Amino acid sequence: MKRNPIPLAAAAVLLTGCTMIPKYTRPEPPVPPSWPDAAVHGAEPEQPVDVPWQEFFIDDRLRSVIETALAGNRDLRVATLNVEKAAAFYRIQRAELFPALGIQAVGERSRIPEKATGSGAAETSSLYSFQVGTVAWELDLFGRIRSLKTGALEQYFATEEGRVAVRIALIAGTARAWLLLAADAENLRLARETLETQRATLDLIRKTAEMGMVSDLDVRQAESQVETARADVARYTGLVAVDRNTLDLLAGTTIADPMLSEELNAVTGPGALAPGLPSEVLLRRPDILAAEHQLKAMNANIGAARAAFFPRIALTGGGGAMSTDLSNLFSSGTGTWSFAARLVTPIFMSGAAIANLKAAKVDREIAVARYEKAIQVAFSEVGDSLALRSTLVEQRDAQEALVRALEETYRLSDARYKAGLDGYLGVLVAERSLLVARHALVGVRLAEQTNMVTLYEALGGGASDGVDREDAGGALRIRGD
Repeated sequence: MKRNPIPLAAAAVLLTGCTMIPKYTRPEPPVPPSWPDAAVHGAEPEQPVDVPWQEFFIDDRLRSVIETALAGNRDLRVATLNVEKAAAFYRIQRAELFPALGIQAVGERSRIPEKATGSGAAETSSLYSFQVGTVAWELDLFGRIRSLKTGALEQYFATEEGRVAVRIALIAGTARAWLLLAADAENLRLARETLETQRATLDLIRKTAEMGMVSDLDVRQAESQVETARADVARYTGLVAVDRNTLDLLAGTTIADPMLSEELNAVTGPGALAPGLPSEVLLRRPDILAAEHQLKAMNANIGAARAAFFPRIALTGGGGAMSTDLSNLFSSGTGTWSFAARLVTPIFMSGAAIANLKAAKVDREIAVARYEKAIQVAFSEVGDSLALRSTLVEQRDAQEALVRALEETYRLSDARYKAGLDGYLGVLVAERSLLVARHALVGVRLAEQTNMVTLYEALGGGASDGVDREDAGGALRIRGD
């Protein structure tokens, strides 16, 4: 007997799970294949970028603060819950591939009026039924549901990568906030030491003025130095308080004083990093991976839009029992079953399906642009950090030499003033210049360390450190489903 090829073809499509999703091709990165020469010139990296953050951040106090932030930060908690939500939406979409079984129990009594009965007397009828069956199970012949499932899976992966990005940003942001607090605490210490020195100097000059050995101008100049130092102390006191509040907000709790540093110079800085190749960065940064998953999701939506041009078949069936007497519902001879197939095929929809397909294609182009923009932003961030790395080292060396020179200048100016060779103005200028240089040195050291933190973040460091991207937020493993 000759077989009809149409049912066989439909069965083959159903069993193989084919879809109308366009073949995905990763867009070429719109960046050069290597970092600019100026960005890596003079760099001497010590370790690869994929080093865990526990090894990159060497200071034990900073490690403790980061661990506290990872446990208590609310933004990270929200990102983790969003992953669980995305996993739930994926499971909802996946469930549509399989028939849903349900139970239906019906009890009905009705009165038939006299004129509607053959006997001329009113009658009361009863009907009870119990069925187990499936409700409107769509046969996914053209991959519409599978396309939607694939899109939901890619959305889940994008959300998961978003959580990893929030985690890396939290680690880097906490480190920067902790270093800034240490720098401002050191500046506050310098301001307080200067204030104490200026007050002692003012007392000495006042006593000398009472003896007629110096003029009132020297007294007034010394008083101005004291007030300037007082203003510095007040300013840095406020900055330290703000830095503490910022760090507590990131950590989600109050950070204890032993976990902080009052001097940036005493902080063990992070290690140097090897920049690697741009292709390595693109495979590591979670924001780029998230953008690519979004692109794949939009590509899958095109498959669903294409499938809308073809018929949809839904099956409904069930079996159970039916009786006019509730007590005999499950007795012999009450079995019943039903089966129905529904075919819906589009004929005329005023161009809605075509417009929907066009919108899906435009969404894919938007996702491509966003993916390429994420790559360009990553390349720019890494390039900026690499370019600053060597120049910050030179700035620090030059600033340290300047501080040493100004310390000697201040010592000589003070000695000449005490010997009566120069006025107090020379001491005032030398001391003020020395204080400014010391604060600037703290700023350069802070910039150098935060630059390494920013480079670690820009290179995607720690993206795979202790993070199960297949089981994010406690969700069941669904990658490769």
